[in-house]
Amino acid sequence: MEPEAAEQRAGVSARESVPSKRFHVLVGVTGSVAALKLPLLLSSLLEIAGVDVQVVTTESAKHFYNAQEIPVPLYSDSDEWQTCVVRAWDLRRPVLFCPAMNTAMWEHPITAQQVAKLKEFGYTEIPCIQKRLVCGDEGYGAMAEVWTIVEKVKEVLERS
Repeated sequence: MEPEAAEQRAGVSARESVPSKRFHVLVGVTGSVAALKLPLLLSSLLEIAGVDVQVVTTESAKHFYNAQEIPVPLYSDSDEWQTCVVRAWDLRRPVLFCPAMNTAMWEHPITAQQVAKLKEFGYTEIPCIQKRLVCGDEGYGAMAEVWTIVEKVKEVLERS
């Protein structure tokens, strides 16, 4: 059976090409309002040829999306799996992170220290953006747009 035909029957749109190399993308989602973007992010990532996606989500993130609409394996983080996954991660493999929080949290000096520490580990920041946030704040803290995240993922995969 042709992979593209199987994907179409499975309800996944056909990808541009079927590469010989497969990439595994693990998306971690926390309890930020940015979790609303998860379905769009996943559908966009699934359009990248050769990409398989799985999600680890916190319980609090589930309040922002319908888990029944997630088209990939979804693992609940009731036991703080995300922290364990990152600590056990092979540092030769890329980690991208997308901060999302309200402006007051973003501007706090602890946040700058934490972001700097992640960068010291070699992780790649996809910076938050400035806009009016759901909480009413105006400023930095909104998660990067989905297209920005997807383009960065593509860039990283092309180097792999």
